[in-house]
Amino acid sequence: MNRKNFLKTIAGGSLALSLMPEHLLAGSFKPTGKGIKKLTILHTNDQHSRIEPFDATYTRNPNQGGFARRAHLISEIRRQEQDVLLLDSGDVFQGTPYFNMFGGELEFRLMSMMGYDACTMGNHDFDNGLEGFLKVLPNASFPFVCSNYNFKNTILDGHTLPFKILKRNGLNIGLFGLGIKLEGLVGKKQYQETEYTDPVSVAQHYSDFLKKEKQCDLVICLSHLGYQYDDDRVSDVQLAKKTENIDLILGGHTHTFLPEPQQYTNRAGKKVLVNQVGWAGLLLGRIEYYFDQNKNINSIAWSHHVIDDKIPV
Repeated sequence: MNRKNFLKTIAGGSLALSLMPEHLLAGSFKPTGKGIKKLTILHTNDQHSRIEPFDATYTRNPNQGGFARRAHLISEIRRQEQDVLLLDSGDVFQGTPYFNMFGGELEFRLMSMMGYDACTMGNHDFDNGLEGFLKVLPNASFPFVCSNYNFKNTILDGHTLPFKILKRNGLNIGLFGLGIKLEGLVGKKQYQETEYTDPVSVAQHYSDFLKKEKQCDLVICLSHLGYQYDDDRVSDVQLAKKTENIDLILGGHTHTFLPEPQQYTNRAGKKVLVNQVGWAGLLLGRIEYYFDQNKNINSIAWSHHVIDDKIPV
């Protein structure tokens, strides 16, 4: 399905998918019961410096996207919901003259104003080299979580985190981030001595650490590996199947418009959700977890918000 038809399909609202033993339900679902805790996760990927909406004359996505519209929508959701996370899966940079002129400073400033909680690095975030990234990094009030990039011999050493634990309403949410292999995608001059480590082994290490040692109630992977490939490259689908203790993979890189969060069975026989919301800020992903009084996942709801000219700014 092409982007235009897909956006028309989902514009009407939430879709639903059944999960066992949990259930992924329509966005209006509100479980009742003692001690129910709700967590709203909003997410983007592959924004590619699309600050302004696509022009009305653009054939593919006319009047869609735009940071100001997204900011308004996020503000409205935060007004309605108590516990919200806002996450991004990389490739904030590259794609419009805004990046060419300001080098990513504007993107980071606007994301900070929107209140992003964490982001991981995509391959295009290296386009101005490590120096260019570090130069604009002070404009980001949120951390970059990069678990399988080792920056120890570079100027980025100490400027990213291998994991992050966020607290919301008595819940511990563990985050780690995975980047794609840079060799062949990014010039050596741009990433210099950055070391790439196998994402599957790194994912298993940090998911075990966060779930078992840090007692996180939800473990989220911010991935810029890509959703799925026809060859043996590591993807989000492979990651979900080959690991355990990851609850949710929020992906990027392949610009995949998933019609709904996809469910996979991990190596321990448990369910993992994988989601990705295309590119250019055309959609804002939304997944809501409901936890029971013992902090176990009771149910999950979801919806994709289309960013278009129906959103006031």
